Amino acid sequence: MKDKYSATWLSHSSITDYLKCPRAYFLKNMYRDPKTNHKISVMQPALALGQIVHSVVEGLSTLPVEERLKESLLVKFEKAWEEVFGKKGGFSTIEEEEKYKKRGIEMMERIMKNPGPILKKAIKIRQELPYFWLSEDQNIILCGKLDWLEYMEEVDSVRIIDFKTGKFDEDPDSLQLPIYTLLANNCQTKKVYGAQYWYLNRDTEPVDVSLPSEEEATKRLMDIARTVALARKLGRFVCPNKDGCAACRPYEMVLEGKAEFIGVGGYNQDIYILSK
Repeated sequence: MKDKYSATWLSHSSITDYLKCPRAYFLKNMYRDPKTNHKISVMQPALALGQIVHSVVEGLSTLPVEERLKESLLVKFEKAWEEVFGKKGGFSTIEEEEKYKKRGIEMMERIMKNPGPILKKAIKIRQELPYFWLSEDQNIILCGKLDWLEYMEEVDSVRIIDFKTGKFDEDPDSLQLPIYTLLANNCQTKKVYGAQYWYLNRDTEPVDVSLPSEEEATKRLMDIARTVALARKLGRFVCPNKDGCAACRPYEMVLEGKAEFIGVGGYNQDIYILSK
């Protein structure tokens, strides 16, 4: 009988962690501090910026279209920024924080001037964390949140839109679209018509990207899912670099007591920052 509590849960972020470094995957997704029984998280400026921009923009999809830009996004952004103000966002100086905050403000202004899909109908998946069984036989669940599902009334379908806050384009070999395709097909009833990336750092509108077939997406995901599930079964999570790497080293520093605890996050994670 399937049991979601004993299953291997995979998401785009956790798979990315594993592909970068199995040790980083373990420390970020499995390890719990023996004192608090909480997972650990390392806050960094780019992460703080992405977190706030996404929370402001994604929150609009729950509002009626005519109310989405009623309140300035700059006001919403200022309120949300309080969550990552100062050390809470991993900022080491006021100047560093201002630099990242300015980028976020520019993204809000870009959306207000060119709202595009923001002022079109959207569908919100009701699950707080959408998930489905990628493989019941192998006890693997795929989960994740989709930034935006635009409802395309003329074809009674949805288009996946993913908001990008970083400076670089998504890797064409990324597993993000295969994962989002499967989530959108399995966690809501409308067919998926297409997908777009919106690089908020520079573009005034989203750009189309090719969607994989469900068969192709499933095959790619199952290949890595089996690898991760086996590693969990064997308890083997080794960094490919004997001296550690950029992915796992920040978490090793937390374990070594070389990071500063700043609080508990929304998912009961102990959040740390690294001194520079």
